[in-house]
Amino acid sequence: MSELPEFEGLVALVTGGASGIGRAVAQELSARGAQVAVLDLKDTDFVCDVTDDAAVRAAVTAVAERFGRIDVVVNNAGIGALGTVAANSDAEWMRVLDANVVGIVRVTRAALPYLRRSPHAAVVNMCSIAAAAGLPERALYSASKGAVLALTRAMAADHVREGIRVNCVSPGTVDTPWVGRLLDAADDPAAERAALSARQPHGRLVDPREVAGAVAYLASPKSASTVGVELAVDGGMAALRVRPVAS
Repeated sequence: MSELPEFEGLVALVTGGASGIGRAVAQELSARGAQVAVLDLKDTDFVCDVTDDAAVRAAVTAVAERFGRIDVVVNNAGIGALGTVAANSDAEWMRVLDANVVGIVRVTRAALPYLRRSPHAAVVNMCSIAAAAGLPERALYSASKGAVLALTRAMAADHVREGIRVNCVSPGTVDTPWVGRLLDAADDPAAERAALSARQPHGRLVDPREVAGAVAYLASPKSASTVGVELAVDGGMAALRVRPVAS
C-alpha cells in the first residue's frame, strides 16, 4: 500500500502566498497533500492585509469556515527595507515592523483557537539571514527579522505544551520578484546579481522552491520533535567561511 501524502487531511494557511517564496510554499504544501488557503493583498480568495487586525481575524475565520480547520500557519508576508540606521523615518520603521513582526502576531493570535484543536499544529515564521549576519544597507530590515527570530523562540516556548510547534526559516538572498526589482534599480543589474550570488558560498541565489522545502519539513507531522528551530536556507552564508574564488 502506498503511503498517504504527509499533509493529507490538513489545512495550511500561507500569508503573502500569491507570489515569490509564499507562492512556492503554497504549491509545495499542496503537492504534499494539504488544502492551502493563501492570504495576500490581492490575487487570492482570501484578501488580507496583515497590518489590519480586523481584516486578519475576518480572513482567518473565513479560512476556518471554508475548510473546517486550520493545522498549519506559515507567516510569510512581509516587506523589505533598504538603508543604514539613518536612512528611514520613524514612520517607515513603524511600517516595516508592523508588517514583518506584528503581522506574525496578528495572524497567529487569530489562528490559535484552531491550532489548539489540531493534532498536528505547526507555525512556521519567515525569518532571514539578516537576523544574524550584519548586512550593509539593511538596518531596518535586519532589525525586523532579528525580532522575528526572537519571537519565534518565545512562541515555541509558550505553545509547545499545547501541542503547537513553532519554528522559522532563514533564507539567504532568494530569487524573488522583490530581489528582481532591486536588481533592476541598480546601476549595473548584472554586476549586482553576480555580487549577491557570490556572497553565498554555493555561488548563486536561493531558489524559492528550496525555501518551500524547508518550510514543509518544519510544518510536517513527521517533524514532531522539531521545535524552536531556525533553519537556514542560505547556501552556507551564515556558517561557512570559504576562500574567495581565484580570479
